[in-house]
Amino acid sequence: MLDMVIDARKASISTAIEVRRILPFRKKRMVGPFIFMDHAGPVELAAPSIPEMDVLPHPHIGLSTVTYLFNGEVMHRDSLGVEQVIKPGAVNWMTAGSGISHSERFENPAALAGTSLEMLQTWVALPEKFEEIDPMFSNYQPDQLPEYDDKGIWMRLIAGNAYGLKNDVKTHSPLFYLHVKLDKDTMFGLPRGHTERAIYIAQGTLEISGRKYQRGQMLVFGKDNDPGIRAYEDSVIMMLGGEPLGERYIWWNFVSSRKERIEQAKADWQAGRIKLPPTDDQEFVQLPLDRSRPSDPPSPQALS
Repeated sequence: MLDMVIDARKASISTAIEVRRILPFRKKRMVGPFIFMDHAGPVELAAPSIPEMDVLPHPHIGLSTVTYLFNGEVMHRDSLGVEQVIKPGAVNWMTAGSGISHSERFENPAALAGTSLEMLQTWVALPEKFEEIDPMFSNYQPDQLPEYDDKGIWMRLIAGNAYGLKNDVKTHSPLFYLHVKLDKDTMFGLPRGHTERAIYIAQGTLEISGRKYQRGQMLVFGKDNDPGIRAYEDSVIMMLGGEPLGERYIWWNFVSSRKERIEQAKADWQAGRIKLPPTDDQEFVQLPLDRSRPSDPPSPQALS
């Protein structure tokens, strides 16, 4: 039926935000090129507590971060000089490549008034030939992303291609990533043409062959595993996957196909060779104490 079920684990990425961490998992490091997934929120805080949610400048190499909000607002600043307000439904795709740093600040209390912050962060590993490309950042608004709405199912294609939907979000390997809302009793199947596929249940309950799966679980499927899936109740899911890239090492916020490259990234951050965001350079996250190997890393500090 399923290749694997991954239960989210609790993790903290700031003094005020606790997240559900789905990937990497001990028995399943990646799904296609996706190597990391956090689900933060819903977080409801009084205005004086909002600065505690800030994620200070921190580095990345060898990956693309994907920031996607259900609710709330985040200010992104990076070492390229980009300043971008991230709002619900937009896709914010930052490719670290050879090295980038960025921060995520919660600077608009009004954006959380009467609502809450809820967001998903994923990291997409880069193919070896792209691991050292120049860093870049792109923002795509909801009206640039194709949607489908019919018979109890609504979906937005965040990136890649699935169910005949395509968009212009720049990726570096074959993949798909979807935000899907399902009405109770809606039946659906997985997208075809991808070697690895997964569903993360952000809200609600799904049923497969009489067994129920709930919020906070990731269901992993192989290429030829295509069961009928039913929404047991109104549900929100994220569907993702693609083609495997081969072994990757992950240590803190660094991803690479080579252990020695991660060691270089550690040294570069500690020595100040990875620039800070020019308008957010007064504080930053220190390199963690080196207590573990690249294949068994300290917990990532950042949302993305």
